[in-house]
Amino acid sequence: MNHPVQMFNYHTWANQTVLGRIKELTSSVLSQEVNTSFPTIAHALSHIYAVDKMWYLVLTGMNMREALQACIPLNESILHSVDEYANNFTQLAEQYREWFLSQSDLEQSILLDNPFAGIRQTRLSEIVLHLVNHGTYHRGNVSTMLRQLGHASTMNDYSLFWYQESVESI
Repeated sequence: MNHPVQMFNYHTWANQTVLGRIKELTSSVLSQEVNTSFPTIAHALSHIYAVDKMWYLVLTGMNMREALQACIPLNESILHSVDEYANNFTQLAEQYREWFLSQSDLEQSILLDNPFAGIRQTRLSEIVLHLVNHGTYHRGNVSTMLRQLGHASTMNDYSLFWYQESVESI
């Protein structure tokens, strides 16, 4: 398996691991306000999902400006249960897996017109690694938010994923 696909598998696992931890808590934890980069955990999860969806649209051929516009409502859409978030992330991960199966060359470049940074030739693999990095960053925000609300988070490091993966493949 190639590295970008492996990293995406980690991203999917880490999202579900964090969602599993949140599911163990009272449902109100999603909407409790905290003083951090997002007002609530639900806002952070919606942001991660919206950006994952935006990059999926870019990878499947939509230009970035259009993809951003298409995903703004997702970023602002606050879901009411962890199960809704888990289902959305699962469905999107399946779309990504189908896309990966259709790709013969993740080192292929596309012309990315990023409205925040400009135009650049960008490899598909770079986009995948960026979305994984973005998710990792914001899962860290969610972990901090959980702690601020008086709850422990859960480990979701890439190195822990290695061991989970080896157990699942036995």
